[in-house]
Amino acid sequence: MTSTSSRPIAAFFDLDKTVIARSSALAFTRPFFEGGLLTRRAMLRSAVAQLQFLLTSAEAQQVERLRKHVTDMSRGWDAAQVREIVSETLDEVVRPAIFSEAAVLIDEHRRAGHEIVLISASGIEMVEPIGALLGVDVVRASIMHIEDGHYSGDLDFYCYGENKAVAMRELAAERGYRLDECYAYSDSSTDLPMLSAVGHPAAVNPDRSLRHHAIENGWEILDFPSPTTPAPWASKPVLTRTALCATGIGAVAAAALVYQLRHTRNTRSEAA
Repeated sequence: MTSTSSRPIAAFFDLDKTVIARSSALAFTRPFFEGGLLTRRAMLRSAVAQLQFLLTSAEAQQVERLRKHVTDMSRGWDAAQVREIVSETLDEVVRPAIFSEAAVLIDEHRRAGHEIVLISASGIEMVEPIGALLGVDVVRASIMHIEDGHYSGDLDFYCYGENKAVAMRELAAERGYRLDECYAYSDSSTDLPMLSAVGHPAAVNPDRSLRHHAIENGWEILDFPSPTTPAPWASKPVLTRTALCATGIGAVAAAALVYQLRHTRNTRSEAA
């Protein structure tokens, strides 16, 4: 994995079911309910949507239903309040759901001198803080349209399917990547454009269609077991992206997270 290229190399990671074992778009349902953004009925509908997401493969029709559910649910929400709730509850919501193997893989790419890119169809308000927690270099995610500080229910950019590949090509032009030297990881056949854009694609916890495609094309296949719950690191404080950048300790926080996840993975392996 160590690079001999004089150009920067990127490792692109999808988020849901690749880095974390849940839908990041729905992961904050309870905090949003407690913050007054959701009714109890809406919270229950989101819980059902989360369960469907976990139990089924992310085919295009299902992803479209999830997108519509999230955009309809969030119409009229105060964007600043959403960011505040995500920041305050990130640790308890996301950290227990991180695949330890994914965090270790990210760390291995970082040690190899690669830039880490988190690219997700979920909203930027959720994905950016998760990226900060993981110590990634760049985040690309869907962008909700905002009018007078509130979500309109429309999307300015939907980071899904072919649009992920478009975002990757734009990043390659901006940052000097050669995509044929880069890596990409995803669980879903809907991300075939993303995976096909790089020279080193890998299927992580792949759905049936992606697994078949990966086998046919000789792509690497990685299967990560579900994270241990409850996780022993779930109550540790997490700095926001702004704070991490301001203090210059983002890499330290990410290294600490990787250490904790490695320890948990090793403990789980020994117990098996």
